[in-house]
Amino acid sequence: MADATSTLIEQRGFRFETVPPAYWVVGVVLLVLPAFVSPFVMFQIMGWTFILGIISLSLMFLGGYGGMVSLAQMAVAGFAGYMVAIFGDSAISTISQGWPWWIVIPLALFLTMILSAAIGWLAVRTEGIYTIMITLAIAAAFFYFVRQNYDLFNGFQGFNSVLPPMLFGVDWRGPYAFYYLTLFWAVAAYLLVLYISRAPFGLALQGVRDNPRRMAALGYNVTAHRVTAYAFAGLLAGVGGILLTWQSSQISPGTIGIGPAIDILVIAVIGGLRHPIGPFIGAFIYVLLKTFAVDVLVSLGLAGERFQLVIGLGFLVIVLFSPDGILGLWARFRANRNRDPLTGKDRGDNPI
Repeated sequence: MADATSTLIEQRGFRFETVPPAYWVVGVVLLVLPAFVSPFVMFQIMGWTFILGIISLSLMFLGGYGGMVSLAQMAVAGFAGYMVAIFGDSAISTISQGWPWWIVIPLALFLTMILSAAIGWLAVRTEGIYTIMITLAIAAAFFYFVRQNYDLFNGFQGFNSVLPPMLFGVDWRGPYAFYYLTLFWAVAAYLLVLYISRAPFGLALQGVRDNPRRMAALGYNVTAHRVTAYAFAGLLAGVGGILLTWQSSQISPGTIGIGPAIDILVIAVIGGLRHPIGPFIGAFIYVLLKTFAVDVLVSLGLAGERFQLVIGLGFLVIVLFSPDGILGLWARFRANRNRDPLTGKDRGDNPI
């Protein structure tokens, strides 16, 4: 799916009739879905899926196109939520400044990009497991800092009653409005990543991922490209963090703990770390398990608090059979279906 969309973006004469039918089907289903499902599904299942998908997409961009796996993306998303709560309105009026939304949101995203670029400036000097460790250390440090800081972050309690602004007379936290709000930003983030991946910067970033020494010899600033990638990923995570804060109407240290940071990695890996649509597929599976695994376990006579075990087992099974996630399993299935079992060649190559 991602490759087909990328091809469409690369074409000069883009026409609607060139869009694959599957895209139209998925688009129509998402648009009319609220007419057939409950408000709980729209707000909790689909809304949460889109939000986690956006945050995981920031990790996918860094890992898939830049070769840099960061465990600080949930901390970056939480920072954006904190900035909205601090500069905007919340129930903690002694800290929140009450500035208008058209100042608060751009400011929060700008500061989030700066924070993410700073994290990248530190992380790009490492590779592989060391990048994962340093970003995990940064995420843990930020978690303990906000939990112990009461003057600015209100410590363990955080902020509550952090609500989206009332625009056009619409309550954007209502199930229908919030569903379309998160859907819009999920589609926008997905298309933006596709565009960036095929733009000169994205192609250069993939070159840096594959062979940084050669790219440096060609005159590219490897460090600058990697730090810029972190800044762009921070923008994506910031959008997801603001939406996540609005959905729960609160932001606290629990939102940015080590567990949620690992969950974002699990979501990205389950969907497919090399495909922009993968984080949304992984997020949908994760949300379904997170929401209904307890009920399923209880119905089977098992302890409901072990629902995380179900998620972990699912993660291990997918990684074991397909390092490229669900999309990798689908690609393998299609390849095997088109392969002749006797010759091992594609059926298109065998006239019989």
